[in-house]
Amino acid sequence: MANKIPAPGRNGYDKLPSISLPAGSEMWTGITAWAEIDRMAALRAGIEPPLVIIDCYPGVDLSALTGEITANLPDYDVVDMEQSAALPIAGIDAMIARNLTDDRVFGLMSHATIDEFFNPERIADLGRQLMLRQAPTVVIGWGAAQVRTSDAVVVLADMPRWEIQRRLRAGAPNWRCTNFDEDILRKYKRGFFVEWRVADRHKRTIFDQIDFLLDTTSTTTVNVVTGDAFRGAMKLATQGPFRVVPFFDPGVWGGQWMKDRLELDPTQENYAWGFDCVPEENSLLLQANDGKRMEIPAIDLVLAQPRELLGEKTFARFGAEFPIRFDFLDTMGGGELSLQVHPLTDYIQDTFGMNYTQDESYYILDCDDDAVVYLGVKTGVDPHQMVAALHEATDGQHPFPAEEYINTFPVKKHDHFLIPAGTVHCSGANSMVLEISATPFIFTFKLWDWGRVGTDGIPRPINIEHGERNIQWDRNTEWVSDNLVGQVEVLSEVADLREERTGLHELEFIEVRRHWFATEARHDTRGTVNVLNLVEGDEVEIVSPSGVFSPFVVHYAETVIVPAAVGPYVVRRGPHATSAKFATVKASVRGTSFGDEDSASASV
Repeated sequence: MANKIPAPGRNGYDKLPSISLPAGSEMWTGITAWAEIDRMAALRAGIEPPLVIIDCYPGVDLSALTGEITANLPDYDVVDMEQSAALPIAGIDAMIARNLTDDRVFGLMSHATIDEFFNPERIADLGRQLMLRQAPTVVIGWGAAQVRTSDAVVVLADMPRWEIQRRLRAGAPNWRCTNFDEDILRKYKRGFFVEWRVADRHKRTIFDQIDFLLDTTSTTTVNVVTGDAFRGAMKLATQGPFRVVPFFDPGVWGGQWMKDRLELDPTQENYAWGFDCVPEENSLLLQANDGKRMEIPAIDLVLAQPRELLGEKTFARFGAEFPIRFDFLDTMGGGELSLQVHPLTDYIQDTFGMNYTQDESYYILDCDDDAVVYLGVKTGVDPHQMVAALHEATDGQHPFPAEEYINTFPVKKHDHFLIPAGTVHCSGANSMVLEISATPFIFTFKLWDWGRVGTDGIPRPINIEHGERNIQWDRNTEWVSDNLVGQVEVLSEVADLREERTGLHELEFIEVRRHWFATEARHDTRGTVNVLNLVEGDEVEIVSPSGVFSPFVVHYAETVIVPAAVGPYVVRRGPHATSAKFATVKASVRGTSFGDEDSASASV
């Protein structure tokens, strides 16, 4: 399992949450995993030599996995699918050059399919050779399932994107490349815009046919469950609340709040980001009845059960993509984020091939007295003068005077600042921010980075050209004050329960409700996915009024996903809670629930 962070933190924050496999499902580890695959392959093949097809997500270490196979299945011949049938990497590079662009960070979203990276004649020839095999055989590599035969056992060797990123940073190359020492931003770009898009498209087509799912995140052993257990776990996950496995990352502006409150690795200088609900990059832990665990990409659930997870209307709007992102930005004892702006929808579609844009908001979990947020341009700012000052600042000799051009607003705990795309913004120092945003997350056009270099010692990319095409200059002091700051609306107040709408702005598609309570708050998904975070109080539990799922405990600052299929649920004081009051923020996609969204609550 890749996540090395211990759990839980001193506030109860669970860094290794899990979801259960169906009752009776087994999980095999190491030599027993390979023995089970071998047993199934022998049964499937009958009198023929066993055949195992292992389709690997790009990023899986093929040499290490081959070593595992030869050590545990010594009688098997190993055929490398990529060596046998993939196109030369030079040809693939030429094919995807338009997607990669010359930019260090941004590319153009690929709509390629995996067959475009392989020679069809060689695939057909390999298939004929496998039909005539004389020994037990394993075919291994990305796209190996393209040659499966009716008597083959099919295994998906999967890997979460966060683990892939860790390996890329440590020197691993992209798929079939030799770019070991290339800039990590360019490696990530190749994965984000090309490899992972093609790979997700491909693995989604084989989910229903795999016999085993293989966890490859560990560098010492493998974990395996059957395809039926995997599919069953995905179905079960949509029937109750769950959490993804969070991950945390340092940064040049990072702070100390998460390190202290969540008990992260104390040897790290800081932590800037915490990703607690980004299913594209987070993982899920599957847990068997005997306590064994394995790690899979959280995106597998989105791809396998999109309607049940997202809801019919959200799926109709976004497809199999999780549209809501919750993450942490920690500047407590740190510095300012880069001054930045995100692309307008038309720009992100036309320039990068993304379907929707990076609308955001900052919910203040905690802060010091001197904390501020930078938001919108000051009234009367001359756009040409500001852009010229930003360009001048890139020489390292003329710092950009941010306070002359950008509004600053003091912040306090539980403030919620709305940031529709096109609004210049950043968090100042000494804030702990819960970002409640649309899922796209790399489309940040940095305008000014306070003269810093990255943690790798290389200046972080500045994107003034992209930025100036997207800054909305009419979002000045008055407009921001009237539209993006302090937009809390009380919807109902009964006994100890108060429900408020805190955002987002009407230009953004996310609806955020905050519930304050001492005992409980009733909710209903109304057919659309809900994402909640406990922003006040030490512990609550989510329960089903009809007992459909077991009580689910949520600790302070934890983010939880409530699938659309859940329906009614209650958030109530936890059995071990000591706090007097509690508050949750809940995000959903506007216009995707059944019933009246503007009625006094998703509460019932």
